[in-house]
Amino acid sequence: MSQTIEREAEHCARNYRPLPVVLTRGEGVFVWDDAGKKYLDMMSAYSAVSHGHAHPRLVELVRRQVGELNIVSRAFHTDKLGPFLERACELTGQDKALPMNTGAEAVETALKAARKWAYTVKGVPEDAAEIITCTGNFHGRTIAIVAMSDEPQYRAGFGPFPPGFRMVEYGNIDALESAIGEHTAALLIEPIQGEGGIVLPPKGYLEAALSLCRERNVLLIADEIQTGLGRTGKLLACEHEGVKPDGLILGKALGGGILPVSMFLSRKDVMDVFTPGDHGSTFGGNPLAAAVGLEALNILVDERLAERSAEMGAYLLAALGKIDSPMIREVRGAGLFVGIDIDPAHGTAREVCEALLARGLLSKETHETVVRLAPPLTISRAEIDWAIEQISDVIAELDAIRLAS
Repeated sequence: MSQTIEREAEHCARNYRPLPVVLTRGEGVFVWDDAGKKYLDMMSAYSAVSHGHAHPRLVELVRRQVGELNIVSRAFHTDKLGPFLERACELTGQDKALPMNTGAEAVETALKAARKWAYTVKGVPEDAAEIITCTGNFHGRTIAIVAMSDEPQYRAGFGPFPPGFRMVEYGNIDALESAIGEHTAALLIEPIQGEGGIVLPPKGYLEAALSLCRERNVLLIADEIQTGLGRTGKLLACEHEGVKPDGLILGKALGGGILPVSMFLSRKDVMDVFTPGDHGSTFGGNPLAAAVGLEALNILVDERLAERSAEMGAYLLAALGKIDSPMIREVRGAGLFVGIDIDPAHGTAREVCEALLARGLLSKETHETVVRLAPPLTISRAEIDWAIEQISDVIAELDAIRLAS
């Protein structure tokens, strides 16, 4: 173990289990470790680095903005926030936005908005509002958010949890219909579940869910923190079914791989439930974050990254689908948001990721069963070809080891 890793292990909480590599530099789709070894980044920080590492436009903008104005809090107006929120609303079709920092903060914002909307607009009795979530969800790790989770580890030791949440089976429209009641404020849903293992709902499910929510006067809030901003081959994953949600949560790629930037967007009657003092963030919407967020959105459009994700993702999925191995139960995904489902009887996703690491390809396992591939959207076909070669070779090597034993 390197001295750097030992030092981190000694002083840092053990809330992560990183792969054994120390990264020191990044450029485009590549990163380098402390020994100078080059790696193809097929993780892009869980979609936060969709634009690639150190995108020149973003780096230059940060250099300028850092020397001008960074943090003044929302106690004052700045010249950067309005243009950023205007562009975000324009691209997503939403009316208003509330800027935050991390994805979890934006989810918490959405929860507060949904509850207050239920009381002030829908007429739900005070403190009776319910929010429906789905099995296998991942919306973050705050106390309120893990109260919505069915993953035992996320909840163990952190109770008691706040009430007001109901869970239904992901992709089951009948279960959703049965769960909606008079006090239901919102359905909070990931169009594609990322942390759950790149899980896609049945075709037509999101459209049916939206129709049901409209019929019952329930908000449909889409958590597109991972799936949004081109990751799945559309600007938003909801667009694959023509769904425009009542509320939308963005994060990760919104910060251009530079710093945490997130927001909750919604139609006007939802956002207008907030009044001064209801909600806030010292750093949310700061000039540096707003400038970076605006440039990240503009780059997404200028470089046609969503379209590139659709093209390169289809190519990656087709190539991975040709790998014939008992280790692989399924390859699934949309755009450059891909999961390789590993059969536990033949191995673990962790050992696949460790073997890929040794070959210079960075990925990360999800729940020990899925190898997640989500490279920067700037990745080229040649770079994908190299990645496919490494993955194919690693799977063949692990198959041979199993066969020999």
